Amino acid sequence: MTGMETLRRWLDESERAVFFGGAGVSTESGIPDFRSADGLYNQKYDYPPETIISHSFFLQDPEEFYRFYKEKMLYLDAGPNAAHRKLAELEEMGRLAAVVTQNIDGLHQAAGSKKVYELHGSVHRNYCMKCRKFFTANYIKKVEGVPRCDVCGGVVKPDVVLYEEALDSSTVEGAVEVIANADLLLVGGTSLAVYPAAGLINYYARDRLVLINKTPTPYDGRANLILEGKIGELLENIRL
Repeated sequence: MTGMETLRRWLDESERAVFFGGAGVSTESGIPDFRSADGLYNQKYDYPPETIISHSFFLQDPEEFYRFYKEKMLYLDAGPNAAHRKLAELEEMGRLAAVVTQNIDGLHQAAGSKKVYELHGSVHRNYCMKCRKFFTANYIKKVEGVPRCDVCGGVVKPDVVLYEEALDSSTVEGAVEVIANADLLLVGGTSLAVYPAAGLINYYARDRLVLINKTPTPYDGRANLILEGKIGELLENIRL
């Protein structure tokens, strides 16, 4: 039995599968990841990307933060790809219980997924730091310079987890619960090198851990099945 046939059988037998994904899920939608050869970490800026998208830098230099953020992290024209659509379909079929994602682009929801745990937040939620008024991603993208609240004048901050910030506890608790109760854990498009998010898969204790990635990960030795390639192309070929 081939790897794809095994995955197809496991998904067909599943009632509580969980998908855990990272930046590689959205690269097929045209959104660059951080760590690939042409990712953000391999491009040149006045400051390293991890410095610019840190909490302290946001407070110190919101102008430079937003210049980088709008150019390199807001891809509002991107649409869901085959991976997003297949995962939404699996949820609708009653095979997939939830998606746990490190991405902030909202493409899982755009594809129709209902139960999504966004570990690192979302570009689509933005709040005034003074009065907490909500603003859309389109507002952030279109406004010149630092987005400010049209009510109180406070700086608007994206609801994304910056370096030096903790993950939202309720989101983590929900993700841990669904992973711990999963009968199949499908991991894709992630280097599994970003903590604490990557450590969440340690809560899965069963024997159907599937890794789909283009390159090896630190968890390959624990996987029950490894598939190499583009996640969208692989998932698109699954017919249940």
